[in-house]
Amino acid sequence: MTAPRASAWLVIWVGVSAAMHVGKLPPTLPVLREQLDMSLLQAGFLLSMVQTAGMLLGVLVGLGADRLGLRRCMLLGVCLLSLSSLVGGAVTDVAAMLVLRALEGLGFLMATMPAPALIRRLVQPSQLQRMMGYWGAYMPLGTALALLLAPWVIGISSWPVVWWGLGVWLLLSGLMVWWWVPADDATAAIGAAVSPWRQRLASVLTHRGPWLVVLSFAVYSGQWLAIIGFLPSIYAQMGLSMAVGGTLTAAVAAANMGGNIYSGRLLSRGINPPALLRLGFGAMGVGAFLAFAQWQTWQLPATLQFVCVVCFSAMGGVIPGTLFSLAVRLAPGEDTVATTVGWVQQWSSIGQFAGPPLVAWMAATTGGWQWTWVVTGSFCMVGWWLAGQVRTVLNSTPPVSA
Repeated sequence: MTAPRASAWLVIWVGVSAAMHVGKLPPTLPVLREQLDMSLLQAGFLLSMVQTAGMLLGVLVGLGADRLGLRRCMLLGVCLLSLSSLVGGAVTDVAAMLVLRALEGLGFLMATMPAPALIRRLVQPSQLQRMMGYWGAYMPLGTALALLLAPWVIGISSWPVVWWGLGVWLLLSGLMVWWWVPADDATAAIGAAVSPWRQRLASVLTHRGPWLVVLSFAVYSGQWLAIIGFLPSIYAQMGLSMAVGGTLTAAVAAANMGGNIYSGRLLSRGINPPALLRLGFGAMGVGAFLAFAQWQTWQLPATLQFVCVVCFSAMGGVIPGTLFSLAVRLAPGEDTVATTVGWVQQWSSIGQFAGPPLVAWMAATTGGWQWTWVVTGSFCMVGWWLAGQVRTVLNSTPPVSA
């Protein structure tokens, strides 16, 4: 393996380590709700609060990363996310926890947003689509690892140890990037190559392609995080232990990795991106319906429900891998890749911020989870329509060369 390719894998690993901080909360929610007397709606906002920074600042961080340097931005995000997690382990107040989760969100954004553009610099053009597929798996892999480890740690210790341990782990991952990933001035001539920020921002916001990508990411990420985030609570209500619920949820999250990785392989073989998007959104809509819908005495057995949720996650996994590839491909220019990805992260965060509270509201209003498929199904219908618009753009606009 060449040194640049190895550096690209380190960048992906930092994304995985950062994603573990998103995944650490779902398995601890039952404990936190009991200890802090937290309502279901508050729990939904706590799940989504980590996306506040991305929802408000994604494109601005992307603009800043182009000027500051991709590696520098990533390392600053690692430090902020780690520090917020270390402090958060000592907090027991709900309001303070919400604030710290928002700070974790800013660190998460700064640590992950530069990654696609940085990977693009480190690998050969022929390797880019495959690597984007692997990068798209950073969130499900990190979430699955946290879902597996957190219940075990809580069982032998307490939830603050999860916060402290992951904070230290991320710092170590960032140290590896600082040591082995080439410095910004060694991978790109930053100052000379970057256009004024107003020009870059206007270019991204006035092109149709980036808008279709970001809206597609929003309707995908909102429903995926909502389902994954509440699964441990659903399993707890079914009488399963925290460890069993966490393991089942981790399996669902891990299934998403396969779709991400396979999407990169399919794209590299010339498969049409809109077709992959429609496959993913269609499967998510059907999977969520079969897993949660029920009428009177009709409901799938628990085993088949679990299979449907796994299919929801696995088949939906082709969506982020495809969209990350499209974000790089449809960026208006070479110097707008990070800005475009920042815009993608912003709308991904908007979806993840809105999805869990909407699903929680539906569950609280109807007295159960049996109508939550209406929320996820609505997102899938929008995603299906957006995929058709992406096809139109790809047929009419020549892509930017990688």
